Amino acid sequence: MKKGGLRWPHRPFQVICVLVAVLLAAAFSLQAVYAAYAAHPGARPVPDKPSLGTLGERLNANTIAIVSGNPNATYLTIAYDMSDVLDDGDNFRILPVIGKGGGQNIRDVRFLKGIDLGITQSIILNEYRESNEIGKIDDQIVYIAKLFNEEMHVVVRADSGITSLEQLDGKKVNFSDVGSGSQFSSRDIFRRLGVHPQEVNMSQGDALEKLKTGELAATILIAGKPAGAMGKLRSSDGFQFLTVPFSKPLQADYLPAVLGHGDYPGMVETGHDVNTIAASAVLIAYNWPKDSDRYRRIAGFVNAFFPKIATLQKPPHHPKWRETNLAATLPGWTRFAGADEWLAQNRQAQSAPAATSVQFDQFLANKRAAGANTGTDSSPEREQLFQQFLQWQAHQH
Repeated sequence: MKKGGLRWPHRPFQVICVLVAVLLAAAFSLQAVYAAYAAHPGARPVPDKPSLGTLGERLNANTIAIVSGNPNATYLTIAYDMSDVLDDGDNFRILPVIGKGGGQNIRDVRFLKGIDLGITQSIILNEYRESNEIGKIDDQIVYIAKLFNEEMHVVVRADSGITSLEQLDGKKVNFSDVGSGSQFSSRDIFRRLGVHPQEVNMSQGDALEKLKTGELAATILIAGKPAGAMGKLRSSDGFQFLTVPFSKPLQADYLPAVLGHGDYPGMVETGHDVNTIAASAVLIAYNWPKDSDRYRRIAGFVNAFFPKIATLQKPPHHPKWRETNLAATLPGWTRFAGADEWLAQNRQAQSAPAATSVQFDQFLANKRAAGANTGTDSSPEREQLFQQFLQWQAHQH
């Protein structure tokens, strides 16, 4: 709903009701189809919703689906924010779809009919390309924009004696749901560090219960802070976040990050930030031919989305929107042509506000004075520094 109405992320009961209603409707529909086939084995399926009419055709032509994440993760909130801000009645509509997370979302954008957009992690895109697990995707998947950073949350019991990732070697650790970005990136991170925990996969709710009983040594969630599943935790219940150092093996593809009191007041004391790392979340699309209707839909989405970034960066929308920089590039990947065209025609809109730009220049000057490599405007080093600057800036407010 629009502002003033019910906000999805804050009303889990309504979310559950909607999901149950959808699942029941689907179940009854499937039951009817199977009954028809049983009665008439040779019958052909009835065409779906015949005679849509002008209104139905317009609704279908102006609706685009984006696959996101589960109700406790950041992706779904981000997708719902887009729907909240960009929906324009029958003229344009965003349809948020609950997904498994970053890994499965790439598969869904690549293969599922009706799914044109999805949110994933850049590191998983690279992994799929290198493994060729779902075939060549360089010319099948394009990106719209880099969105925000996803912090690594590693939760352990405070009385476990575990103080480092290395101590998880050989122990049971939840990598979150199968197909999630947390699963893929956790595997990558431990592989780079040479640590070999026993991977198990379950929801964060189930994992926290098993953490309490000692059945698990840790549970991991890689999601934009503050993440719903982590926001429920309290140190008084015996949980704590584990520090994740920005080790050299991780520096090529991850960023330094912190979990602070403002993010998780029940878990982190003021002035005792927990160092961790972050992956980059990116909005991707299927690479439809330019003369296709689906390409037109994605181009329409870009034309609606890009001008509204400033609106999305204001409350009550997720604070992660404040990290979105439309000009940021994804090395090694092609941006959707319609997005490139919009950026070329609206360079002013890409620029950071004047005050932010001046502050960032000063931030870079201080880094150079300290001997740091600040890179060029489009280099990975500059992108890492910009993300560090955003973190520094957030702590000033």
